[in-house]
Amino acid sequence: MGMYNEQHDTRFLYLSTAFVALLVVANIVSAKVIDLWGMILPAAVIGYPFTYLLTDAISELYGEKRAKQVVYAGFFANLLMLLFVQATIALPAASFWPHQESYAAIMSSSLRIVIASLLSYFVAQMADVKLFHWIRRKTGGRRFWLRKNGSTLVSQLLDTVIFIGVAFAGTMPTAALLQMILFQYLVKTAIAVIDTPLSYLLIKQMGKRTAPQAEVNA
Repeated sequence: MGMYNEQHDTRFLYLSTAFVALLVVANIVSAKVIDLWGMILPAAVIGYPFTYLLTDAISELYGEKRAKQVVYAGFFANLLMLLFVQATIALPAASFWPHQESYAAIMSSSLRIVIASLLSYFVAQMADVKLFHWIRRKTGGRRFWLRKNGSTLVSQLLDTVIFIGVAFAGTMPTAALLQMILFQYLVKTAIAVIDTPLSYLLIKQMGKRTAPQAEVNA
């Protein structure tokens, strides 16, 4: 029993660590804007969508309560990251290091973008967890692909609309704003659909049947 609990906790630790790491890194690399087949997007778009894969895997393996705990942990990690990044910007640079202005320009974010990032993350991830388990109950625990993709498609839309709306509304024409929302949502949803087989593999490798049934069915 002790070995079982240890394996169970270790798997949860790795999944939640991967989630928080992807989340924090996504907020750091979002300072870079990329051109992906003519679509102008933040670099975070290549990694952030996978946080939803991990949220869904945790939901499937350990239940709604554990998934929400991971979302809360991610929010706290983001706050810590922002705090320490701002502290490093404020600290005086060494006299021989000429990159202070570049560092500050890349690493700092406006308060509006920070608020947009935190708000969109929290609302969308919590919606993903709730909708995932709602679909799970409606389907009697069958059709993982449906609850995985259904919850992600809705939550990614919330994430994209809230972030771009709060961060950029009033700073550009409405048409450009809508185009940005559309491009980001298309890329995120494409990744969500493509990574479905990876979700099945991840759950299988993590040993779905070893999770306590009381938690899995929460």
